[in-house]
Formats: sequence, structure tokens, C-alpha cells
Amino acid sequence: MEDTLEMTAAEEVIGTEEVAKAAQLLQQYKSGKAALDTRIVDNELWFRMRHWKNYKNKMMEDKPTPASGWLFNSIANKHADAMDNYPEPNVLPRAADDEKTAKVLSKVLPVVLEQADYEQAYSDTWWRKLKQGTGVKGIFWDPTKRSGIGDIAIKSMDILMLYWEPGVMDIQESPNLFSLSLEDNDQLKAKWPQMDGHTGSTLEVAKYIHDENISTADKSVVVDWYYKKARPEGQPLLHYCKFCNGVVLYASENDPQYADRGFYDHGQYPFVFDPLFMEEDSPAGFGYIDVMKDTQTAIDEMNHAMDENIKLAAKPRFLLSDAAGVNEEELADWSKDIVHVAGGIRDGILSPLQTAGLQGNCISYRDARVSELKEISGNRDVSQGGTTSGLTAASAIAALQEAGSKLSRDMLKSAYRAFAKECYLIIELMRQFYDEERMYRITGPTGQTEFVPFSGQALRPQPVGMVGGVELGAHEPVFDITVSAAKKSTFNRLSQNETAKECYQLGFFAPANADAALAALDMMDFEGIEKVRERVQQNGTLYQQLQQAMEQVQKMAGLLDQMTGSNMSAAAGAAAQAAGASGGGGGGTSEGLSATNGLGAQVGSGGNSLATQAAKRAMNVNNPNK
Repeated sequence: MEDTLEMTAAEEVIGTEEVAKAAQLLQQYKSGKAALDTRIVDNELWFRMRHWKNYKNKMMEDKPTPASGWLFNSIANKHADAMDNYPEPNVLPRAADDEKTAKVLSKVLPVVLEQADYEQAYSDTWWRKLKQGTGVKGIFWDPTKRSGIGDIAIKSMDILMLYWEPGVMDIQESPNLFSLSLEDNDQLKAKWPQMDGHTGSTLEVAKYIHDENISTADKSVVVDWYYKKARPEGQPLLHYCKFCNGVVLYASENDPQYADRGFYDHGQYPFVFDPLFMEEDSPAGFGYIDVMKDTQTAIDEMNHAMDENIKLAAKPRFLLSDAAGVNEEELADWSKDIVHVAGGIRDGILSPLQTAGLQGNCISYRDARVSELKEISGNRDVSQGGTTSGLTAASAIAALQEAGSKLSRDMLKSAYRAFAKECYLIIELMRQFYDEERMYRITGPTGQTEFVPFSGQALRPQPVGMVGGVELGAHEPVFDITVSAAKKSTFNRLSQNETAKECYQLGFFAPANADAALAALDMMDFEGIEKVRERVQQNGTLYQQLQQAMEQVQKMAGLLDQMTGSNMSAAAGAAAQAAGASGGGGGGTSEGLSATNGLGAQVGSGGNSLATQAAKRAMNVNNPNK
């Protein structure tokens, strides 16, 4: 009986009154975000090149409304840069005990992202980031996925449908967060029978303001209300409530499973904001359209004037006296060969209207504004494959392309920071909800396909053990995440390939040159240097092992010579000297040079002895032509 009473009390935590207060708070948040919503809707019209409707000038009716795609091209170019540098996570442990789990996570996490269709969400978010100034992704647990087992869902969110407390810089600082969605009435009633008789739109949303032709008559606004509930100790609990038109559809505080622990254990709003250009007192930023629309306006207005001038010059117009007696309909009809005139034809009653020619500075002005727009966005011709007149050197073109991509690299850094936050949220959801062991297909160290099991148990606190009969507690794995580009641009791939070839030609991978190569690598910095350093160290270890083995062989040969009177030690010594020969520096030929061992001692004198030939082969280990 007590359990029943407790359950009833829990179910009444969030009811009609609490939802009504939340709806009022939502209206306050909407008022504080009205200016941002207006700007975002306007930017959407600009992106669709439908911005002429905003001018609302009666003089523009039935006039040309040219909309050039310079602004669109700049945005599309930035989006292509983002997709060329699609992110890939690398999970690092903070404790040595978690190294194995971190390695598995580094392989499993990309698979989880792939199964959640992250690439599509990444692309959609980047379009919104460039247009609206802010990209937002939602990281949720969807219990309906995988036939009811549940899995992680990642969505690109429309910022027009998100509301937070006005004035906060970080979304996590808002005491409440509202996410709105438009749901079909029939589907809503089928899923939530309590909605029967309560459908309709009591809330206005800005989702389709940019297109008045979209009807929402058969839809209802559903509110996902996230809020943080303070506790006397520790972090506040995150709770969640879904309601529509005052009807509670679900509330985590009414659910005994989550009432005391919160909806998500990580305690964070499941949204990651990625602003393009930061604004004060807002988690949202502004985008390229905001800084380019004035320049694009000047270009379009100049194109409009040029189009008008050309059309006026192409079609003759006349000044006609009222007393001319000319049949105006026949005069305007170009298919008529004869125009009737009442009375005699006199000079001056009809004269052509002269149209002034287009001034040369008009085109110069338009081209200057186009160049200005390119500079604002860093979308120069060279970044798209074009070159400046007279510029033919590959190194110079590459340098200009690299300089032109400076803005893109800066954008990618902020996107990678947001991606790392998303990965942290994903790991926390795996820690909370991955109760069953799941199998993932990964790529092994040598490129082969492997299947590895993984469950949330590997992420949960592990008992440390006991010392002297005292329980030491539990250790919860904590990880750091670094981000690199999984899909590199063509320029980056070529640059990395050239670096690899230079390391090879310089003899970095010759076992005898390991110490010198490591010293050089300590003074260098390039992407992938860790892998090169690891390989050089392995080569150096193998070289040391080979030298030790040759020393043992030479000692044994000396003992055999003493016992049998043979001359095996001489052959063993020559082989040892050949094995210790220097690997060379630049892969150049050794013809005409005496071979030396690793200590600089001469081996042979240019003859054709076996030892000399072996030493020469050792010197040319880095020469691809030998």
C-alpha cells in the first residue's frame, strides 16, 4: 500500500499546473529570442535568393529582380571545406588502467556515429551554421531503435525551434531549455491517446515563416521541456517533460526509474551549440550571410540597373504629340507593316526617346563589390582552382590556396571542439544505457575486418580492490578526446604524401640511422609525426637486436676457430661490419666510395669481396634505384 501511495505521489510531481507555468516561461523565452528568429528567417530568404521580396518597393513591381549567386557560392565553398575535413575521434585514457578501453572506444565510436547517420547530421548542421550563424546537434537516447533495445540518435536541430533563457552565454547555464516540434495530429493521437480532443496549434512557431505556402492546419506543436533541478549536494539533476497544449505526455519526475537519478546521468542538456562568429550574451552566433548581405545587395541592385538599361536600349520608345493623329496601337504592334496617320505627316510630332548608354564605371563598381564579397568570405579565385594572371609556380599557388583556407581552418577548429563535446555525451549515454553487450565491426591494425564486443560495463565504475582488508572504492574510467580529419582535402593528402617521401629519401627509415632520425623528428612538426617516430623507434630496436646477434655469432665463430683451426671468424666479422654499415643520408649512390660501418670504419677498399658488396648494399638501403 505504501508503494502505491509513493507511486501516486511521484506521478503527480509534474501535472497541469507545472506545465502551464512552463508554457508561460516559454513565451518569455520566445520574446527574448524574437530578434534572432527574425534575422534567421531573413537569412533563409537570402540563401534561397528570394530577398527581393523584402524590399517592398512599388517601383520594383514588374521590374527585373536579378539575384546573383556570389553569396551562395561562398557558403557552398565553405560547406565543401567542412566536408573535406570530416572529423574522426581518438579516445585517450586519463589512467593507465583504462588504456585498453580507450583503444576499443577509438574503434567503436566511429561505428556508433556511422550507425546514427552522423555524416548527414554533420552536413545539415554545417549548412545551418553557415546560413544562420549557429549549428546545433542533439544527442539523444532513442529506446525504439534496434528493435526496442535502444541506441543513440543524433539530429541536426533547427535553432528556430529552440528556446533558452535570454542573456546566457552557455546553453548549460539556462535553467530551462525548450525544444519544439510540429507533429501530425493523427499520428500524435495514435501514439498518445490522451491527446484526443486536444490537438491544434496553441503556440506559434517560426519554422515556416520563410514560406507562407506551407500549411500547418493539421499539426500540433509538441514541447520537449528540459530543466535542471538543484540538489543540496552535487550537480543538479536533469529532468525532461513532453507536453502538448497543456497535456502531459511524459515526465521523468513522474517516472520512478528516473525520479531520483534524473533523465540523463551526465546532467547536461542534450544539445551542442556551435556558433560561427560569437555574439555576446547569447549561445548563438551570426554567420556569413549577416556580413555579406549588404555587399550582395549592392551587386544585385547594380545588376538590376544594368538589366534595365540594356532592355531600354534594346526596345525603342517614342515621344508622341497628342495632336499627332498616329494610331498608337499600330505603332506599338511590331507585326504591323503599316501605321496609319490622320492628316499630314509633320516633323516633330514623333521623335525617338534616347536611352543613355551604360557608363563604364558601373561595371567597375559591380566588379569591385564582387571582389569585396570574395574577400569577406575568403572565397578567392585561387581557392577554387583559378590563378592570378602570370602566376604559374606550383609552390606559389599552393601558398595562396593555404592562405585562402585560413578562415576555413578556423571554422573547423570550433566545429572540432563541438564534435568532441558530442562524443563526450555519446560516451556518457553508452555508460548509462548500454546494458547489453553489442558487437561492432571494426578495421584491425593491418586493415583486416574484426568484430569486437562492447558494453557499458567497461565504462562504469570498476572496483579497485582491497588493501589490508580495506575497500579502496571504485574507479570510473574517464577519457580525453582528440579530433582529426578522417577525410582530408586533396591539398592535405598531397602534402602528407610528400612528407613521407622526403623522410624516406633522407634515410629516416634506415635502421642504422634511427638515433639521427629521432633527433631530427624532435625538431620537426607535421601531421602523423607520432606514427613516423614510432616506426623509427621500432627500426632502431631491431637494429640493436641485429648487432647483438652478430656479436654473439662472431664470438661463437672465434671459439670454433680455436677448436677446429678454421677461419670462420673472418667471415663473421665481415658480415658484422656489413650489417653495421651506415644507411646513408639522402639515398644517393655509393659508387666510387668506400663503405664504412656504423662507427665510420672503412670496410674493404672498393674490391668485389663478399663483405664489400654487402657493405655497399647496406649503404644503399634507402636508395630506391638500387
